[in-house]
Amino acid sequence: MLTHVSFKKAAFSACMLLLLATASFAQRSGQQVKDAKKALYDDPKWRKENYIINRDSAYANPYYALQKLRWGNQRFTEGRSIHPRQDADVINELAKGQQPFATIVGCSDSRVSAEILFDQGFGDLFVTRTAGQVMAQASYGTIEFASAALGTKLILVLGHSKCGAVEAAISLPENPPGHISTLINSIKPATKRYFGVSDNLLEFAVRQNVINQVNELRELEPVLSRMYQRGEILIVGGVYDLATGQVEFLEETMVDLPATKFSKKDIMGM
Repeated sequence: MLTHVSFKKAAFSACMLLLLATASFAQRSGQQVKDAKKALYDDPKWRKENYIINRDSAYANPYYALQKLRWGNQRFTEGRSIHPRQDADVINELAKGQQPFATIVGCSDSRVSAEILFDQGFGDLFVTRTAGQVMAQASYGTIEFASAALGTKLILVLGHSKCGAVEAAISLPENPPGHISTLINSIKPATKRYFGVSDNLLEFAVRQNVINQVNELRELEPVLSRMYQRGEILIVGGVYDLATGQVEFLEETMVDLPATKFSKKDIMGM
């Protein structure tokens, strides 16, 4: 006959066996999920259908990095985001260091989250954000650090439609509070060019503000200007449409680029 003590020991042993069996099953299931995901990611047909660009290639070549952003945004706008590099293994690996393949200079607007709209994951994007993506000394140092120390070769200045900071610069409010005047004064040059030219002044000014900021970074001494002129990095601009989720990469920032050793071939699906 089982005593009370022996019954408790038997029950405890049974519970432990059940927990171990459950843990073992979960471990096997987790590994099976990882194996299935790897097999899917390695499938050429799936990669082509989902606009996959190899991450290592994107880190090594700014033109491939631009393709990776473009096609990631395509997945996002089609409602087919794959949410890459967001698992525990990636997080643990990134504790050793980072190699982001692109720097995003974006607006602080809560609706413009770069990792989401480009369908990227941990360790992929090095992001600096201010209202109207206005830059100052701290921003410059942050962007330079990504290129010079982390080896990131693509810089994308990302504006967005209906930007409140640009709208404030257009309306030219009197005596704006605190340091908001700093933002407004930085954006004003983009707004003045189109006064009286178009009823859609705000959208023109948003685009021009991005173009001005791209040129600002291309001319920033001593780090970025030299790397850009030597063709070692690419600095371009884009505008995110709040209504559609689509990023338009501005053609004005894609022309007359310095000579470079990097290939510009299409590697979608690779």
